[in-house]
Amino acid sequence: MAHSLPQELSVAPRGPLTGTLQVPGDKSISHRSLMFSALAVGTSHITGLLEGEDVLATAAALRAMGATIERTGDGAWRVDGVGVGGLLQPATALEMGNSGTSTRLLMGLVASHPITATFTGDASLSGRPMGRVIEPLSQMGADVTASPGGKLPLMLRGLCPAVPITYTLPVASAQVKSAVLLAGLNTPGITRVVEPVATRDHSERMLRGFGADITIEESDAGRIIAIRGEAELRPQTITVPGDPSSAAFWLVAASIVPGSDLVVRNVGLNVTRTGLVAALRLMGADITELDRREVGGEPVADLRVRHAPLTAIDVPPDLAPSMIDEYPVLFVAAAFAKGRTVARGAHELRVKESDRIAAMKAALEACGVPCEEYEDGLAITGTGGDAIPGGGRIASQLDHRIAMSMTVAGLHAARPVTIDDVAPVATSYPVFYKTLDEVSEEA
Repeated sequence: MAHSLPQELSVAPRGPLTGTLQVPGDKSISHRSLMFSALAVGTSHITGLLEGEDVLATAAALRAMGATIERTGDGAWRVDGVGVGGLLQPATALEMGNSGTSTRLLMGLVASHPITATFTGDASLSGRPMGRVIEPLSQMGADVTASPGGKLPLMLRGLCPAVPITYTLPVASAQVKSAVLLAGLNTPGITRVVEPVATRDHSERMLRGFGADITIEESDAGRIIAIRGEAELRPQTITVPGDPSSAAFWLVAASIVPGSDLVVRNVGLNVTRTGLVAALRLMGADITELDRREVGGEPVADLRVRHAPLTAIDVPPDLAPSMIDEYPVLFVAAAFAKGRTVARGAHELRVKESDRIAAMKAALEACGVPCEEYEDGLAITGTGGDAIPGGGRIASQLDHRIAMSMTVAGLHAARPVTIDDVAPVATSYPVFYKTLDEVSEEA
């Protein structure tokens, strides 16, 4: 799956952002909905699925391994699963595009099946490390031949029966945790993951909903998640809540653009994903929850956000796991706060679609925002609510979150901000710019 040709975009202020919008389905839950449905025996139905390139890469890979996945006429999705242990040998390489989640979680699935799969990806994904997943899956018996540095392309030969392990996560990573749990689904005995720092728990919630025997207990070493293998998953009807990572751009945009008043509907508020909301509120953001409810086993609410003066803070490092994907747009919020914001504890940003610490420092400095770089974050001196100077040309580095974050920055800049390529936004939020037109005066 290749990206389209580069799409340069110049972003200038459009006035207040107003109205109501709904963000696409949660990307993490969308991936897992397809994977768990593909491993169930029977037919599952999914509504609200994110139809971005990353999730479609997951669907294509699962089809290649035997699942039937189709979009129905009403915008819902139907998945006829093959059952745990039923994945078939793919005839060709699995093309992952830009999706690290697809790659790492599908590696976990393949690891305990008697099949061999080759994983490929675009230039950005091929630069991202897979060693953190290769290590535990190798302990379970999978044979992995990777490119130098533990990167794509790689070939993974699964082992069946695989070996159950107890694995302590060396880094806080929901993807690594999920890969091991998915491998454990088809592994006899009990596979355990010890999580010293809690990460998003969508896999645990959804596996339980599909009927897996999974337990979670707290210990001095952290959370211990145990899954009993050779599971039989039951098909489900799933409603995917709105993605808080996509909502993040609107929460920051409405906070910094004077006169803005937005309602973002159906936002997932799983406690493992709400770090940005907590950080923005600490900075003084005006964010109100409306109609809190449960959708598909996940807490959701409509969020009303109005322009408010932001004040610099030292971002609590313990928020990092619950907003790791939102740091780029948090850096943008800091650029408009009064004072010097220090946001650290985010080592993972170095190994995302780009080095998001270096990329955002370069982008903000190109727009006249003073930054200081740390190994695990940035310190940013804000304008106190005034427009940033702007005028920079931004390298998005094939990273959708860099492109969208700097689009937000350009909405309150003295001179237009030019982004070299916004095409990668289609990986997670295909209608982002259409939605921006709808909620701005430039509609």
